[in-house]
Amino acid sequence: MRKTKPKKRQVLPDPIFGDRQVTKFVNHLMYDGKKNIAFAIFYEALDIVKAKMAEEEKSALEIWKAALDNITPQVEVKSRRIGGATFQVPTEIRPDRKESISMKNLILFARKRGGKTMADKLAAEILDAYNNQGGAFKRKEDMHRMAEANRAFAHFRF
Repeated sequence: MRKTKPKKRQVLPDPIFGDRQVTKFVNHLMYDGKKNIAFAIFYEALDIVKAKMAEEEKSALEIWKAALDNITPQVEVKSRRIGGATFQVPTEIRPDRKESISMKNLILFARKRGGKTMADKLAAEILDAYNNQGGAFKRKEDMHRMAEANRAFAHFRF
């Protein structure tokens, strides 16, 4: 490549938990630069999770992190054209991309859910992901199944 790679920007930790991962999630959740609204939605969703999982000894933030871990894919398939044929080649995912994919999937499937507010939908999706179910978990399982089915083409790796 001719140009140098741009430097990775460091995101600031969020004001309540002091966690950089929360800020990254809120950045994915945000529309039109409305970060305060995105933070409000996220914190309200965590409050709903805490209320629903009152008997759980974990905090709402730990439940959210466990839910993210449950929907984080390890492998994905990428299209690779070889000799006129296109193969789906399974490849491992870099750690920062894993995190980004899991956050985007959680938000995507929360937006698709039925519910009153975005905070309700997000809380419901977090609880489903924590319990290894829901749309985001299904997406991860599908990615792994696709990679397993195309394991024969792994030698075409980039």
